[in-house]
Amino acid sequence: MHTATKTLEAIQYTRGDLRILNQLVLPHETIFETVLNIQNGHSAIKTMKTRGAPAIAIVAALSLAVDINTRFEKGEFTTVDQVVQFVQESLEYLKTSRPTAVNLFDAAAKLLTVVQDSAKGAKEPADVVYAYIEAAEKMLVDDVQDNKNIGKFGADYITNNVKDKDNICVLTHCNTGSLATAGWGTALGIIRDLHASGNLKHAYCTETRPYNQGSRLTAYELVYENIPATLICDNMASALLKQNPQVQAIVVGADRVAANGDTANKIGTYQLAITAKYHGILFIVAAPSTSIDLNTKSGADIVIEQRPAEELVTVSGVRVQDNEPTSIRTAAEHIGVWNPSFDVTPSELISAIVTEKGVVVKKDGETQFDMAAFLSK
Repeated sequence: MHTATKTLEAIQYTRGDLRILNQLVLPHETIFETVLNIQNGHSAIKTMKTRGAPAIAIVAALSLAVDINTRFEKGEFTTVDQVVQFVQESLEYLKTSRPTAVNLFDAAAKLLTVVQDSAKGAKEPADVVYAYIEAAEKMLVDDVQDNKNIGKFGADYITNNVKDKDNICVLTHCNTGSLATAGWGTALGIIRDLHASGNLKHAYCTETRPYNQGSRLTAYELVYENIPATLICDNMASALLKQNPQVQAIVVGADRVAANGDTANKIGTYQLAITAKYHGILFIVAAPSTSIDLNTKSGADIVIEQRPAEELVTVSGVRVQDNEPTSIRTAAEHIGVWNPSFDVTPSELISAIVTEKGVVVKKDGETQFDMAAFLSK
């Protein structure tokens, strides 16, 4: 058994006060920024100071909780209808920050329902205000517990389905840890559980070009928690699997899971699924059930966000000689750029989808998952 270091907290919240860890300056600086209103929350998500589907939903919900609390204390709400209208308009605004992650839309729908239901019997604006705040705060608590459940279910699934359960090496992509959630993480939470149980021999993380969430963030978390790990370039994954047979699983997160199990995740995930299939190892998607979108029938219906060209043709970091932040251009000026933030992995390439409710597998002979049947249990 390994004793883990206390996990990072990228979201710090007490009622009326929200601070987020600015992930744009990691791993060189650790800066927490105060979120005062929905405009701050929207900006933090859009600029990717906060990223990761679960964390996006939580920060959006809590930024509105802080905003509505401040406005209420200033006496800006005189009727119940004013509160309902403000919440509805604010949630619609927050949903425009990132289009692909379904968790944000799921959270917005649930919070709006809470507000509308509370308004039916409300006598004072305070009744609706506190109904919203308490619901948003519960999402924060529930997300941490959901992640820990994902970690346990995923670790158990891997140890029960690999040849050498005492020396497991795992490869992961992008960042799916405490920095991407309210705490603990999804795919990285599974790695944490494998490490805590003594089954993990080594973790590998990809750099995750062009935004480098793996090298900047996942590597930061792995070092922070003393988990034995190695960073590789994105294009080294197939060579790694060929040379190191102890890599028995690739574990990734998801921003959206379609009804058939097709999965949208960080660009580069699809090619990892292909190489996992070729090398005969597990390819596991870890995601809370809020990432499952039954209204999206297949991956073909998932909207893929396009990111700015600058992310691909420039690199940001700190200068080695003086540790000062800087950005440099790495490509020829005027070159065309295609920079999708996500790709879609077909369900036939996925071994299992791990949620806080359990592990979803395909029926014998099937190439697709039945996510509706799983959620209806």
